[in-house]
Amino acid sequence: MFFRLLRFILILALVVLVSPSFEAMAQALGQGSAGLITDQQKVIQGLTAKTDDLEKKIQQDGEDDASLVEIRLQLEDMSRAALTSALAFRSRLTDINNRIEMLGPPPATGQPPEPEIVTGERQALASEKAEINAVVASAQNLSIRISGLIDRIGNKRSEQFRNVLTKRYVLSEALSPQVFSDARDEFGNFYKAVSSWLSFAFKFKFQAILAATFVALGLALVLLVGGRRLFGRVFEADPTNEDPSYLSRLSVAFWSTLLPTLAVGAFLGSTIFFFNYYNVLRGDIGLFLNALASVIGVVFCVNRLTKAALEPRLPNWRLIPVETGPALWLVRLTTAMAVVIGVNYFLSVINDKMGSPLSLTIARSFVATIVVGIILIMMAMLRPFKARDGSWRPWPAWLRYLSLALGLFTIIAALLGYIGLALFVSLQVVVTGTALVTAYIGFLSAQAIGEEGAFANTTVGRWLSANSSYEDTALDQLGLVVSVAINLMIVLVFLPLILLMWGFQPGDIQAWAYKLATGISIGSVTISVTGILSGIVVFIIGYFLTRWFQGWLDGSVMARGKVDTGVRNSIRLAVGYAGVALAALVGISAAGIDLSSLALVAGALSLGIGFGLQNVVSNFVSGLILLAERPFKVGDWIVAGDISGTVKKISVRATEIETFQRQSVILPNSNLINNAVGNWTHRNKLGRIDIKVGVAYGSDVKQVHAVLLEIARNHPLVLKNPEPFVLFSNFGPAALEFEMRVFLADVMNGNIVQNDVRFTVLEKFSDQHIEIPSTPRAVVDVHKPKAWPTDDDKIEADFAEQEKAKADAAAEAKKLAKSGRKPRKPDPD
Repeated sequence: MFFRLLRFILILALVVLVSPSFEAMAQALGQGSAGLITDQQKVIQGLTAKTDDLEKKIQQDGEDDASLVEIRLQLEDMSRAALTSALAFRSRLTDINNRIEMLGPPPATGQPPEPEIVTGERQALASEKAEINAVVASAQNLSIRISGLIDRIGNKRSEQFRNVLTKRYVLSEALSPQVFSDARDEFGNFYKAVSSWLSFAFKFKFQAILAATFVALGLALVLLVGGRRLFGRVFEADPTNEDPSYLSRLSVAFWSTLLPTLAVGAFLGSTIFFFNYYNVLRGDIGLFLNALASVIGVVFCVNRLTKAALEPRLPNWRLIPVETGPALWLVRLTTAMAVVIGVNYFLSVINDKMGSPLSLTIARSFVATIVVGIILIMMAMLRPFKARDGSWRPWPAWLRYLSLALGLFTIIAALLGYIGLALFVSLQVVVTGTALVTAYIGFLSAQAIGEEGAFANTTVGRWLSANSSYEDTALDQLGLVVSVAINLMIVLVFLPLILLMWGFQPGDIQAWAYKLATGISIGSVTISVTGILSGIVVFIIGYFLTRWFQGWLDGSVMARGKVDTGVRNSIRLAVGYAGVALAALVGISAAGIDLSSLALVAGALSLGIGFGLQNVVSNFVSGLILLAERPFKVGDWIVAGDISGTVKKISVRATEIETFQRQSVILPNSNLINNAVGNWTHRNKLGRIDIKVGVAYGSDVKQVHAVLLEIARNHPLVLKNPEPFVLFSNFGPAALEFEMRVFLADVMNGNIVQNDVRFTVLEKFSDQHIEIPSTPRAVVDVHKPKAWPTDDDKIEADFAEQEKAKADAAAEAKKLAKSGRKPRKPDPD
């Protein structure tokens, strides 16, 4: 009871003290919130009215696919506006909830009542919150309604597309003799429309036509000539090159198709743009001219692609190893198929604009699909390859059967009355096939450029190698960048084109691009390409700013301040790590990733770090200690166990030491912290070196001492203070041992001094007849036993032959003795 009374007294005192300002603040906030509620109610009412109008328009223009796409784009904008209107109250609702929480719950039954001003404030906040919730609910309901309309549009478009492909027409009525008279009448109407426009344009807009045409032509020439100047060897095939590489053939085929097509497209597009700008075109002529420009662009692109891939004039540059005759036929047939499809499309625009009878549209489409099917069959029946025996071979089986199947399917579908399906297949074979082949050649070209050493052999690579300091490694990395850029360009150019050919509208692509850029929701995760790119850009900017600040701090501030090299290195590393970490955090935030969501991941990683990454963390902490305490710095001569050398780099994980044999040793930082490390140049480079000398017994030791001391004092690198010292160190087993101890200003010169001193000792001892003894070595006479015979059979054979000769000689002597004759003397030579 006491605590309740104390709480009541404190609340009463707070209300008495702050009630005037509190009431004024509440009134101000209430007025601001009321204005916000009124504004958002007006916004939602306007959006609701627009939604009603668009819903009526869906019912009226439900058969026009382009109109449905435009309505859908407007609905998506309105849905985002409704959600924005609902989010406008977020901060105000947060303030209201915080204030209600500060006021606390109302007193329960039996408790002392709260002041009237607190009750009034709670009621005002609750009323305001209810009004805001009502507005937010209206915005959410409107967003749900708009989403339903968008789904309705999608279902309607899908149904229309299916109807176009599956609708069957009666050919007997469409192909009647009346079609010829209808075609003649329509041609006459078209001729009158064009001739009347031409007479009007040449009379009143002749200068505008000339200006628009010349400007468009100039733009196309600049693009074409500039492309030839920049990419001349990539743009055109070299007739003198008898054995071009695969990369060269791919590049020429791709760029000789893409650049001229872009030039023609720029000319046609700029011509139409300037005609519209100068009010040269009227409605119907504008539609006809747009359709004609599309037809010319498609036919030109198909012709350029087939010529680039088949090269009828230059067999060595062909991507497909076909013979010259079939190559010419393929170019003609492919171009003829594109012309047929293009003319059919142009006539369809004329039919739609002039309200032609349905029979004329069916007859036109029927003829076009039949011709395309026949051309596909003719292409499949070609024999483009020649065997070694001179016989002609057909296409590979899969390609031949695919072309036959498409041709027969188109013809059969047209004969059965499915004109829409046959026309759709014909259009995709020509336009989509051309786009896919061009994109495939581009992908192959990018893949070939990205291979190791390929970019250096291109024209651009050779130019960069001759006119810049790029090495082979840099050119190879640049080739990877170029490969990725070409792949990205192909996707951005050809993917929308293929989608348009498959019945999608530009509005569809625009909506998908917006969703991809603003974010795709997968569960509770939202992936935004724009956010990711923004984060990457922010991180790159932060990284380069850190590197610039490191260079400026090291080269301008610390270098002018004569800061020690080791200190400069430590500060530079610390600034670099801190800057990169900060850039990473800012980049992650810019990418739209909530850093608080990484807390759980960090907690899980900490457990893994504690068990599996102990050595890594130990080395990391040891590196931070080394950078802070600086027991040694870059350039110091240290001894760590069996390793002795100069410190080259100190990082957070390991330290790089270069031995005097020029071997780089990467030593973990924990070894340098936990074990004893000797530093010859810790505070300064002053150091002592010891040189041992032995003389023979019987030498004058005082003379030896004087000679050695004189040698030490006369060397230019030996310090006078501390002065050198010669120590008679020991009576050795074979010599009297002396030790020269000298101090150097730079102990790194120790080897030079030792070398010079030893040479001088030999010279002086020779002049003074002082002997330096050497340990005698015993000479051992090794007795080598006779080698054991290696061929026992040969020895036995020789012995048997000798015994046989002795026996023969004895027998001969015995025979002569019995006969009494003397042995015959040998004949003189």
